[in-house]
Amino acid sequence: MQYESTAKKFLEACKEHKVQTSWAAATTNDMKYLYITPMENFAELDKSPFADMSKAMGEDFGKMFEDFDKCYDSHSDYIIALDETLTYMPDGISMTQEGQNYRKWFYMYYKPENGGKLREGMKAVKDLFTSKNSPEHYRVYSSAFGCPESFYLVAISYKDEIDAATKSKANEKLLGTYEERWEVFSKVMNNIDRMEEYTGEMRPDLAYSPN
Repeated sequence: MQYESTAKKFLEACKEHKVQTSWAAATTNDMKYLYITPMENFAELDKSPFADMSKAMGEDFGKMFEDFDKCYDSHSDYIIALDETLTYMPDGISMTQEGQNYRKWFYMYYKPENGGKLREGMKAVKDLFTSKNSPEHYRVYSSAFGCPESFYLVAISYKDEIDAATKSKANEKLLGTYEERWEVFSKVMNNIDRMEEYTGEMRPDLAYSPN
C-alpha cells in the first residue's frame, strides 16, 4: 500500500506537470510492478521526459523516489520488441483490450543456437491457431537491449481468471487431441531451456498518458 500510494502521487504529479511520455502499468502474481512505455526507436532513450518536472518540483521530486526506494529490493529497465510475425491477433494487434485486464505471461528462455528452430516452432503454433480460427489471441515479444538472457514473451488477455480457464480449456479441444497438439507444440518445447508462467492484471489506475 505504501508503494501504491507513492505511485499514485507520482502519477498525479505527472498530470500536473503535463509530462510528455506515456506508459501502461501491470502487476504480477509475484508482486512485481511493470511499467511499459512504447518506443519508436533507440533515439527515444536520449529524451528526458521528467527533466522539467524535476526542476519545477525541486526536493519534492527526489523525495518521491526516496519513498519508492523504501518499497522494493531492486529495480531494472530493459527493452523487448513486439514480433508481429509471430503474434496471433487476427482482429488487429493491440497491447490492451477493453474489459480484458487479466493477463497470462509465458517467458520462454532459450539458447541462441536454438533460436532459429524455436522461431520455426512458434510459426507452426501460429499456423495451427490460424487454421482453427482460435478465439484465444496472443502477442509475442522478443528479448532485446538490456535482457541478460534470450527469451520470447507470450502475453494473453482475458476478462478474469475464470475466463482464462474456460477459454484455455475450450481452445485445447479446438486445436485437436493431445497427440495432435503436441506434434506442433513440441517444436517449441523441445527448443527452450525453461518456461516461466505468471498471471496478473493491467492497472489502468497506474497508467499515464498526457492526452
